[in-house]
Amino acid sequence: MTQAIATPLASAAPATARERMLRAKDAAREIALLDDASKRDLLYAMADAIERAVDSVVAANGADLARGRETGLSIALQDRLTLDAGRVASLAAAVRDVADLPDPVGRVLEQRTLPNGLDLTKVAVPFGVVGSIYEARPNVTVDIAALALRSGNSVVLRGGSAAEQTNAALVAAMREALAASGVDPDAIQTLDAFGREGAKELMQARGIVDVLVPRGSAQLIETVVSESSVPVIETGAGVVHVYLDETAPIERSRDIVVNAKAQRPSVCNAVETVLVHAAAAERIVGPVVEALQQAGVTVHGDDTVGRLAPGIVPAEEKDWETEYQSLDIAMRVVDDLDGALEHIRRYSTHHTESIITDDAAAIDRFLAEVDSAVVMANASTRFTDGGEFGFGAEVGISTQKLHARGPMGLRELTSTKWIVRGDGQVRG
Repeated sequence: MTQAIATPLASAAPATARERMLRAKDAAREIALLDDASKRDLLYAMADAIERAVDSVVAANGADLARGRETGLSIALQDRLTLDAGRVASLAAAVRDVADLPDPVGRVLEQRTLPNGLDLTKVAVPFGVVGSIYEARPNVTVDIAALALRSGNSVVLRGGSAAEQTNAALVAAMREALAASGVDPDAIQTLDAFGREGAKELMQARGIVDVLVPRGSAQLIETVVSESSVPVIETGAGVVHVYLDETAPIERSRDIVVNAKAQRPSVCNAVETVLVHAAAAERIVGPVVEALQQAGVTVHGDDTVGRLAPGIVPAEEKDWETEYQSLDIAMRVVDDLDGALEHIRRYSTHHTESIITDDAAAIDRFLAEVDSAVVMANASTRFTDGGEFGFGAEVGISTQKLHARGPMGLRELTSTKWIVRGDGQVRG
């Protein structure tokens, strides 16, 4: 059993962003050698430390929120930024959930013996150093640190100025837990103190940082994808659709749409556009709009929606491509399933789409033809989530097609290597 090597907490912070990243790279070698039990115990210690630090975390968060209100931080980002005692407890619980997941490292993915007698085994191994750039999301600070360490990686975080004090309190608690567990605390690094320059250095740290995961607005993600020399796992914005087909039941449609929009409107898996089959519009638009309005949602609708329901804000072209992240939603009547599929192809960010229907053939077509990371039938889009999928927490929701797609958990933070065992073979 591999045991952690006792390492004292660093007495002085490294002077530069590069030095912090290099320390994370050094620490990654130790983390990669920890066995399953050691990593599980380490995460339990991190969860305990976060709970003990609840007062300092909430106080720091209050300071960040006050500054955010003064500087005009959006309501959606304020919601994502907010931590109270209950949310801090949920962060700690998520860490314990990750701790209890199976170790992804060392999984045998493929094994065979060649005709010359060489034994080949493909196994899962850690990336090494995982970086993340995000904004106003202190839960990401904890989730990515936990997932990175559980999968044998160190982590470098750049969480943005909006949550700087909150992130600092959380990182301090987790680093103290590492040191108390005899693990190098430099396995968790933050570059928040270096501002935008720190983010730029992280994006250019090829050879030090092995993979970079951005979380945040479409603009932030595009900046990281465009400017990074470090390989990026792209997480996408969520212009998410729910399509109410011709046979969609009214009650089910109403419940799913309201939940997908109003349960937590600021997150990327909240629905932003509802499409309605023309043959169902007369019976279904009114009840769904009424339920949304009762939940405080402003409906931006096309001419047909405006005719069928009161209080509609006329929709413009930009509404079909907007990720509101607020109590706003766009609604459009389409001719049929083909019209819905065409709209989704044009405006979707390939995150999550759901069809509501009793027609099995329509379900099969929708699930087969919609090209998104998660495609659903008769379910709320709010289920696109690492925790809901059983990952404990998530690194993000990948909308790309390389390596990882959809909610990303522990397995997506591992790479592979081939192990070859021979007894003297040479190639002729």
